[in-house]
Amino acid sequence: MQLPTFPPSLLPALLHVMRPLVRLMLRKGVTYSGFAELLKGVFVDVAEHEFSLDGKPPTDSRISLLTGVHRKDVKRLRAKATVKQDGLPEIVSFGAQLVSVWLNAAPFCERAGRPLPLPRLASAGGERSFDGLVAKVSKDIRARVVLDEWLRLGVVRIDDQDQVHLETMAFVPQKGFDEKAAYFRHNLHDHACAAVHNLTESGEPFFERSVHYDSLSNSGVERLRDAVRADGMQLLIAFNQLAGDLEAKDAPEPEARKRITIGLYFYTEPNPPAEPDPKKGRSS
Repeated sequence: MQLPTFPPSLLPALLHVMRPLVRLMLRKGVTYSGFAELLKGVFVDVAEHEFSLDGKPPTDSRISLLTGVHRKDVKRLRAKATVKQDGLPEIVSFGAQLVSVWLNAAPFCERAGRPLPLPRLASAGGERSFDGLVAKVSKDIRARVVLDEWLRLGVVRIDDQDQVHLETMAFVPQKGFDEKAAYFRHNLHDHACAAVHNLTESGEPFFERSVHYDSLSNSGVERLRDAVRADGMQLLIAFNQLAGDLEAKDAPEPEARKRITIGLYFYTEPNPPAEPDPKKGRSS
């Protein structure tokens, strides 16, 4: 079997993409040897489940040929049970659902995207209370448990009138590494899937666009940051409202369900001037 050759531009692109991930690993104590062993498992798993021939599972030898992982390691890794984590953890998924209701459903919002402060207890606010909000989504989870966790994560605050205020327009915890890591895994994975699809598939591409400039001042960057935070959030809220309406009006059978991710991000860093080309001289 002849393996496909990769484009010369692919490895430099992969190296560039890996830099922030390596930065994260080094800051959190993940070593090269530890990650390399994990990466072997990923290579073997993807080759096994996504590169079969005629619907038949590939042999250890074929996986070894495809991945470059030694056949003994392939056999060992295929025998080891792996835990699949396809969706968001339940606590994060529940939090996102709860925030969505608060943002979009009466009587918890003034209008879509304008959440109201809620009395903490049903005895003070009735249905339009934090107790009522939690009860609308789940009868099995106590509102006090949710409130304590959200206070820890910085999702809400309580004022001196014992009213609960939503501090974020989406369930994006301000604290709590595990919760942030769940979104890191979900969002970066789906963005990468869209980008890889657009590089490797011939069908209709996923929408993936960005705007980039390299000569902005600090004040210009701050103005753009504020605009993205305000206007971008409103755009995502509108998509959230549309998705919720479509899910309610056109719910498919369980076997036909599809999931979507719509993202928006902003990043900035210093952009040092390029080194002058000695052949062209220095301009002033």
